[in-house]
Amino acid sequence: MKILHTMLRVGDLDKSINFYTQAFGMKLLRRHDYPEGRFTLAFIGYGDEEHNSVIELTHNWDTSSYDLGTGFGHIALGCDDIYAACEIARQNGGIVTREPGPMKHGTTVIAFVSDPDGYKVELIQI
Repeated sequence: MKILHTMLRVGDLDKSINFYTQAFGMKLLRRHDYPEGRFTLAFIGYGDEEHNSVIELTHNWDTSSYDLGTGFGHIALGCDDIYAACEIARQNGGIVTREPGPMKHGTTVIAFVSDPDGYKVELIQI
């Protein structure tokens, strides 16, 4: 396994992209609108996603700001066998809160697990 990305919810996507690219020298790696879900995902980082962990900025179109307590989303881990990974997580105290399957408005196979403290971990089939 490897860490793929960390997701942050942002109120103004362009402002956030500008901040991370200008203040920290990151690059905008990809950006995609999901009109049916009314959100946009932008991935920023220091190098290609195949070899580097990145930050996912999620902009929900109808939300202009977040409390810090709700701003953090999840840690994402890439795995070869998402079904086995969910089972291993269960055996080690995790709670699968979303069984493996395609993401809404897309085809990527994902699952979500809550760790023993309630933090979310997204598993992504790679």
